[in-house]
Amino acid sequence: MAAKGIPDMKDGVLSIATLKSLDSMTEEEFVQWCDEDVRAEYVYGKVIVMSPESVRDERMRWFIGSLLRDFVEYYDLGEIFGPNLQIRLQSRLRRIPDLMFIAREHLHQLRESHFEGAPDLAMEIVSSDSRERDEQDKYQEYEAFGIREYWIIAPLTEQIDVYRLTDHGTYEPLLPASGVYHSTVIPGFFLNSQWLRQQPPPKKRNILREFGIL
Repeated sequence: MAAKGIPDMKDGVLSIATLKSLDSMTEEEFVQWCDEDVRAEYVYGKVIVMSPESVRDERMRWFIGSLLRDFVEYYDLGEIFGPNLQIRLQSRLRRIPDLMFIAREHLHQLRESHFEGAPDLAMEIVSSDSRERDEQDKYQEYEAFGIREYWIIAPLTEQIDVYRLTDHGTYEPLLPASGVYHSTVIPGFFLNSQWLRQQPPPKKRNILREFGIL
């Protein structure tokens, strides 16, 4: 039985009553309700429950996440998290990037169940139901709250968009060189748009050789 004011869930299934009550939760109630079985965001009183991923999106997220983790760990740059850790950009605004990079000097902002503030880099793997949220809502929020680099990756359309935060606090696109997108926040890390066309994705060891790790 859930506490008063907090919607209940049985066997991992949200009831109609639960869905109707999601727009009336306080942030404190959301934190109590949103456990490891629920992947949800909290946006100024509104709860957004994330839809299950497609096989293609799941493969791409794990492929990119694995490359990021190996690269960042090899050079001891910080940590990679995703896809379940929340970021609390400010009071009543909690998002869940599919992947995020936190530089070593900002790891002290990690809390028990979320990251307080803006990570250094965020990536979103676009699905059919998240396109507007990723390309508009999160773009504006990530820009406003100072996420230094934002990657939007769409496996279905084989498209990558990368934005860098300027000194003026606005995003500008990072243009690819021959289809290769290079990070400015994680120096030496890159993604090739051709990798999105391969199903399943390329072998990780081949990419790590391109990074100079193997």
